[in-house]
Amino acid sequence: MKVKHVLVSQPRPAIIEKSPFYELSQKYDVEITYQPFIRVVGVSLKEFRAQRVEILTHTAVIFTSRTTVDSFFHICEEARITVPENMKYICQTEAVALYLQKYIVYRKRKISFADGSFTSFVELIIKHKDEKMLLALSEPHKPELPETMVKLKLPVDPVVLARTVAADLSGVKLADYGLLALYSPTDVKTLVENFDADELPPVAVFGEGTLRAALDAGITVLANAPTPAAPSMVKAIDLYLDKVRKGEEIVPVELQTDTEKEEFIRNQQHKLAKKSRARRPAAETRK
Repeated sequence: MKVKHVLVSQPRPAIIEKSPFYELSQKYDVEITYQPFIRVVGVSLKEFRAQRVEILTHTAVIFTSRTTVDSFFHICEEARITVPENMKYICQTEAVALYLQKYIVYRKRKISFADGSFTSFVELIIKHKDEKMLLALSEPHKPELPETMVKLKLPVDPVVLARTVAADLSGVKLADYGLLALYSPTDVKTLVENFDADELPPVAVFGEGTLRAALDAGITVLANAPTPAAPSMVKAIDLYLDKVRKGEEIVPVELQTDTEKEEFIRNQQHKLAKKSRARRPAAETRK
């Protein structure tokens, strides 16, 4: 059966024609509807202070999203905190790094960014291991980054600066769609709280955490990203639509352990421990 409508749980792009979903819609003659399942709101000053984290005792801030950038500077303004000029910013992607220009003068010596991958981001953070770092998070968040920081014994303090809440989906009729694209575990949570399992169309997900949440909720997932074959959600849907068009059998997605990521963390632990042992005798010699 041909898929005629796809529902994407993301905000509508400012310029539709520049969205990668636009090319997909033209290729398969499908209509793309954008409907966020969640919205992110910054925490109040009271909620921030309850976490007992002092911004000015840190020399670097780690950002994973533009939302946490907004929340960080909003909290600083409300609390009348003047962020030092020499504060460093470590960002997961270049887009987040460039977004900092909304609040500070962009200087490469104090702003660094990874390529968006987990391994690249962790390696970048390790390069700043001598800094006292603040990890800006949204709630809920994927636990792997904070947990990895603990495993690597890095001086990182997590702080929740934003919270994710459900959007109003009362006007959404899932029966109108042939595919539903979900981007976060909270998208999954909102979905199951608003709709019965037998109402759901085929589902595509982005991210291991989203896949895990969907499978735990009893949802059958037929497309997912990132994978070697589908690094993006658009590519995952492209492959799915191509199979539907050809009438090929589509096997439900199963959760697989990322052994490469686990091996990467173990290697980083070993390297840091080795450097620590090397510094210790040198320090003792100087004494």
